[in-house]
Amino acid sequence: MSSALKLALNRRMDRLGGGDGPFATAVDGLYLMRATGETLPAPRIYRPALCIVAQGAKRLMLGESTFDYREGQALVIGLELPVLGRVVQASAERPFLGLNLDLDIQVMREVLTRLDPPPRPGPGACGVFVGDLGERLADCVLRLLRLLDTPAAIPVIQPGIMREICYWLLTGPHAGEVCRIALPSGPTERIAGAIHQLREDIAQPVRIDTLAAAANMSPSTFHQHFKTLTSMTPLQYQKQLRLLEARRLMLAGEANASAAAYRVGYESASQFSREYSRMFGTPPKRDVKAALGVAIA
Repeated sequence: MSSALKLALNRRMDRLGGGDGPFATAVDGLYLMRATGETLPAPRIYRPALCIVAQGAKRLMLGESTFDYREGQALVIGLELPVLGRVVQASAERPFLGLNLDLDIQVMREVLTRLDPPPRPGPGACGVFVGDLGERLADCVLRLLRLLDTPAAIPVIQPGIMREICYWLLTGPHAGEVCRIALPSGPTERIAGAIHQLREDIAQPVRIDTLAAAANMSPSTFHQHFKTLTSMTPLQYQKQLRLLEARRLMLAGEANASAAAYRVGYESASQFSREYSRMFGTPPKRDVKAALGVAIA
């Protein structure tokens, strides 16, 4: 990976004060990451993104699958997924440095239509993969970082760089996997539509027949593709989605534990508390207080 990208990211972090945490930027969809030590698994919903490690190492846990990526590597996420992510290599002397860049699947599809010949879709696989970043992608990301010094240029230049990133992804070593993500009307797009429906109807019971019909698949084919892409069954996916949304509601002060449980579809507060504790390692009230830095009596 380009040493210039690591240097630019280090300098940008220094300007931000050198603290830990994710930092939003003026480039839409670009987030910078820094950690001076290993972190506990942090739950969140990832949307299609290019996640890069410039220094250190990170681990992403998706259902039954685990993905490790380190300096010079990138993780590509092709659809909306609930995951647990943690930094597994970092220190005060050599902090973890990385960045996440949201990908626009529609732009990727437009670039795909311009390729001659187009890449062939890879075999059925999870909607996440890890690969080497490479100098061309590193150069694109470096130029995005440099744009932060000239905010007025961002809306003019960023779209072109994003198209270039899509081009290199679709013509690189993992072109088949990326093509499978971007392919119009392919399994990934149809499962993504079902995921959107699950998210919109988060409080409703999972109905495989309805989701399969929306994806234009038989129930058995739908279940197979869903499990392959997400490493979870639809029911497991919805459970994680519900718990993440309940946590968001509580952290935002929009609901207490009981109200949050009801809003995301739980009928039993005790069941909600058990499943929440299993996923986050602590009961809802204690977890939220700890996350907000509130002293626990």
